[in-house]
Amino acid sequence: MARKYFGTDGIRGRTNQAPMTAEIAMKVGQAAGAHFLRGAHRHRVVIGKDTRLSGYMMESALVAGFTSVGMDVVLVGPMPTPAVALLTRSMRADLGVMISASHNPFADNGIKLFGPDGYKLSDADELAIEALLDGTPTLAPAEHIGRARRVEDARGRYIHAVKLAFPEDLRLDGLRVVVDCANGAAYQVAPSALWELGADVIALGVTPNGTNINDRTGSTDPDALRAKVLETRADIGIALDGDADRLIVVDERGTIVDGDQLMALIGVSWHRRGLLRGGGVVATVMSNLGLERHLGGHGLTLHRTNVGDRHVVEAMRSGGYNVGGEQSGHIIMTDYATTGDGLVAALQVLAALVSEGRPASTLLRQFEPLPQLLKNVRFAGGQPLADAAVQKTIAAAEARLNGTGRLLIRKSGTEPLIRVMAEGEDEALVAEVVEEVCQAVRRAAA
Repeated sequence: MARKYFGTDGIRGRTNQAPMTAEIAMKVGQAAGAHFLRGAHRHRVVIGKDTRLSGYMMESALVAGFTSVGMDVVLVGPMPTPAVALLTRSMRADLGVMISASHNPFADNGIKLFGPDGYKLSDADELAIEALLDGTPTLAPAEHIGRARRVEDARGRYIHAVKLAFPEDLRLDGLRVVVDCANGAAYQVAPSALWELGADVIALGVTPNGTNINDRTGSTDPDALRAKVLETRADIGIALDGDADRLIVVDERGTIVDGDQLMALIGVSWHRRGLLRGGGVVATVMSNLGLERHLGGHGLTLHRTNVGDRHVVEAMRSGGYNVGGEQSGHIIMTDYATTGDGLVAALQVLAALVSEGRPASTLLRQFEPLPQLLKNVRFAGGQPLADAAVQKTIAAAEARLNGTGRLLIRKSGTEPLIRVMAEGEDEALVAEVVEEVCQAVRRAAA
């Protein structure tokens, strides 16, 4: 069934334009609330947000929607997405909501929904909510309208939970860590957690003003982090995105380390310690072939899924894996979280750094990646990938890479972009086929 509102990661768009308007947000609250009004108990939803200016508007609209159908609301304010998932489960809530567009610019926003188990909703639940969105809601009688309250200690609860993921016998004393919070949801909790574990913390991206989230800061733009690591001679730099569910690392030399290297480090480390389940790691089709070969050298498998952390989590749950993620830095460890958690992943990296006593530049270079190139082509509308000339170009590119690499083309689920990625042993060939496909897509989209 075609989706009208939900994409690959909840509902997302430019604020004050459909589907990201206050009116639709209120309807989402009414529809999701009605869908989860199950049983005779008093129903509850946990709502968190990042630091976008539009978060206030979307929060108020969602509160109106949920309370109007009889669901109580717990507001936790600016908090990472994984914190909302955790609090939803620990507070025995029926539903969790994160208001965030993740790594997107401030003018965008989104609504992510979590079930009572702390996991993102299934396709069936999302389709059921979509079916209710354009209907007439059943409003609660006046005496059953829901109440809303704020929980002031939510940050402390999350920090405590995050620290439980760090080995009890280790401390971060003497380790100089630069942390870039992207002026986003983790601007308070991430520096606090690292400081409590003993690190010498240098914080960037911790002065949100509503419009500077992800603006030349955070995991999608780590230049400021690199410069600060080199300037302060830090041992390591960690960058989160706007809702802190992804992580990118910079070593002491200023080299950027992506999610593939982090998954290799955590997966092999956990395997050696007898903690890894499933016999391998789950990642998407975007992960480098070098990761697959590296894991294979340790007797481990790489199980690939479609792009999107929800697909990774589904494969992890069905296959019994406890480590997975994406090259972009979503690292999921189901021993500690139900979704990607950049801070929890960072603590695993820091624990390895402390316990092994090696510099980040050697520790985090787990394998030599194959040349890989990703380019994005923006389009205004239509279906450029269905164009006959584009399909012919793709077929020719795949034939040229046959046996030496692979080609992946997909439409973004969150932005009007066609993503073209190729990797292989011949770097020049990879660059050629990517540009050929991009040019064909541009012509079709013109």
